[in-house]
Amino acid sequence: MKSLIVIILVFVCFSTKGQNTGEPSYIRSVYFGGGSSYVNSQQSKQLLAFLDSIPSIHNFLITVHSHTDNVGGSEYNEILSEARSQSVIKLLLENKGIKKESIEIKDFGLFNPTYDNSTNYGRRMNRRVDIIFWLTI
Repeated sequence: MKSLIVIILVFVCFSTKGQNTGEPSYIRSVYFGGGSSYVNSQQSKQLLAFLDSIPSIHNFLITVHSHTDNVGGSEYNEILSEARSQSVIKLLLENKGIKKESIEIKDFGLFNPTYDNSTNYGRRMNRRVDIIFWLTI
């Protein structure tokens, strides 16, 4: 059920940019430590290699969805979610020359978790940013 909610939210964000049909072409997640918005060097290197594998990357609309676990209040997690998305967007803009106009951001904070926040595994998996690529032409 939670996966269905995420898929619906992805579709809603996708359709707001004028796209009518289709599936995401690529999805990549970046995971964070508790309370952190820092992208470590290993994840940065993996993300940049992933971006290199996408042909004609400038032909994509990119949606960035940031998430947190449920530790801390909603206001704290909203700020943390925004910081996480900005960390990832900074990598996209600085290293691949992606235009800011091609990126749409949705910071979910602690809302709409994909995994069960009552477990350590679920909280760890919810501390992430999903980068979703939609072919525009």
